[in-house]
Amino acid sequence: MPKHKFLNPDTIAKPVGYTHVVEPTVPGRIFFISGQLGLDLDNKIVGAPGDFRAQAEQTFVNLKNALAAVGADFTHVVKLNNYFTDISHLGVFREVRDRFVDAAAPPASTAVAISALARPGALIEVEAIAVVPTKAVSQARSAAIAVRRSKPKVNAKSTTKAKAKASRKRK
Repeated sequence: MPKHKFLNPDTIAKPVGYTHVVEPTVPGRIFFISGQLGLDLDNKIVGAPGDFRAQAEQTFVNLKNALAAVGADFTHVVKLNNYFTDISHLGVFREVRDRFVDAAAPPASTAVAISALARPGALIEVEAIAVVPTKAVSQARSAAIAVRRSKPKVNAKSTTKAKAKASRKRK
């Protein structure tokens, strides 16, 4: 079951690889993940110079790890902002992205071509917004609430009358 509602109004051209409108599940926790690059743990750009695919794959692995750090995954992502130094890489980007997101209900997304990224040699940067539903009450608490709700409510006056009546019968 989707965590969010994904809408593509008939009054807007059908998108390819993204959703026009995403309605997050609320209440929830909102996470903003800063732009991730294709950097390894040593803070070095992965792959050979100019290897867009390697950088895109590492970028999504880094996003996955950032999401996991807060108990989330790509099903919680409602928005991606994607920055490219060469928009001709969009096809490869979509191939990589679609291995991480639900292609049937992808997040809202923006792709922008820019002259350069802050890190020399970086070809792609992706930032994400995720909404994680607030944790439900524990099963034990839920069960206790259900038991309390299933018991008939007793009027204090009728309980007192019943006790008095029982006491008189015993005498």
